[in-house]
Amino acid sequence: MDMLGGLTPSEFLRDYWQKKPLVIRQAFPGFHCPVSPDELAGLACEEGVESRIVIENDDGKPWQLHNGPFTPDRFSDLPEQDWTLLVQGLDHWVPEIADLLEHFRFIPNWRLDDIMASYAPKGGSVGPHYDQYDVFLLQAQGHRRWTFGGQCDHTSPRVEGTPLRILSSWEGEETVTLALGDMLYLPPGIGHHGVAEDDCITLSVGFRAPTIDDILTGFTDFLCSQSDAAEHINDPDLKVQDNPGTIAPEVIDRLNGIIQEKVGNRRQLALWFGQYATAPKSLDIVVPAEEPASEEDLAEAISAGEQLRWNEGSRFAFYELGDDTALFVDGEQYLLKGDARPLAPLLCAAARVDMKALSGFAADPALLGLLTTLYNQGSVYFE
Repeated sequence: MDMLGGLTPSEFLRDYWQKKPLVIRQAFPGFHCPVSPDELAGLACEEGVESRIVIENDDGKPWQLHNGPFTPDRFSDLPEQDWTLLVQGLDHWVPEIADLLEHFRFIPNWRLDDIMASYAPKGGSVGPHYDQYDVFLLQAQGHRRWTFGGQCDHTSPRVEGTPLRILSSWEGEETVTLALGDMLYLPPGIGHHGVAEDDCITLSVGFRAPTIDDILTGFTDFLCSQSDAAEHINDPDLKVQDNPGTIAPEVIDRLNGIIQEKVGNRRQLALWFGQYATAPKSLDIVVPAEEPASEEDLAEAISAGEQLRWNEGSRFAFYELGDDTALFVDGEQYLLKGDARPLAPLLCAAARVDMKALSGFAADPALLGLLTTLYNQGSVYFE
C-alpha cells in the first residue's frame, strides 16, 4: 500500500509534516470501512463513548452542537441533510479501526491522539474551521468535498451565536473531492471545510502535541508531588536590613537556585513526560481484565503462541535513562534494568507484540510478573 502517495515517511516528514497540506489519492485502495453509519449511531448511544451531533441550521440558529450519549429515536428526529455525527476515539472501541494506526507508526506513539469518525448525509459538515493538531482525513465511505488552505489563528473572524469555532470570512485556496480510500493531510492552523456530497464517513487520524501551559503546569504539579516538596526554605544567614520592606537580591538568588535545580532535572522531566504522554484519554478505556490471570496462566498462553496485543485505547512509550530504561504504559512507569531493558522497545514497537521475541523475556519471573500486571490492568489482551 502506498499510503503517502509515493513519498517515503522521511520525505513526508521533511516536506509536509507541520508545513503544508497533501492530497493523497488512493492512500488506502479498496478500503472497506469496518463500521456502518448505523453502528456509529449505536456507539453514539452508549455511555463512555464521546459523541456529538452538529446541525448547520438548528431552528434558525447557526451550527448548533448537541453532545451524546443519544437515545436511538434522536436520529429519527434529525433533518434529511446538513448535519453531522461525530464519534471520538473510534479506535478505542473497534479493533479493526485501531489496526489502521499501524500504518502511521513513523510518527511517535506519544503524538497520537485518536481516530474520530464523522458521518454525514448530503450537505453535512462541521463548518469552516481550523484545528490545533495534525490530522489525516481518510475517506471511508461516499464522497466529501474539501476546501482548504490559508493559515488561521485565534484572531481569525468567527461566526457568532454558535458554541463552535466556525470561521466567518474564510475562502480557502484549493478544493478537492475525496472518494473512498483517498486521504488529505492537514497541518495545524490550516483552515478547512469538508461537505458531504452523499452519505459519507470520514475517519480523522489526529496527532496532538501538548501546549506550553500543559508542560509547565503538568511538570511542576509532578515536582510538587515529590517527597521533599513540602520542605520550607531556610535562611540561617539572615542579616539586619536597612528597611524591613526590602526583598534582598540573595532571596531571589536562593529561589532561583531552587527552581533551576528542580526544573532542570532531566530524569524527573523524562519520568513525568512518559507518564503524562501515555495517560489514557478517559477512565473508561483501560479497564481491568474480567478474570485476573496468574503468572502461570500468562506463561502458558505465551508458550502456546497466543497473540498478545495492546488494548485499543492503551498508550505505550519508553525512554532510555542511561543506566536503566523507563517503560510507560497508560500513565504508569516501570524501570527496567540490565537484560530486561530490551523488553521496553519490544512492547512499544507495534500493537501486536512479537511473540517469538517475547517468549524469551517471559522466562524471567520478574518480567513475567510485569506482563501479568499489564494484562490484569487491561493494557494488553490475548486476541
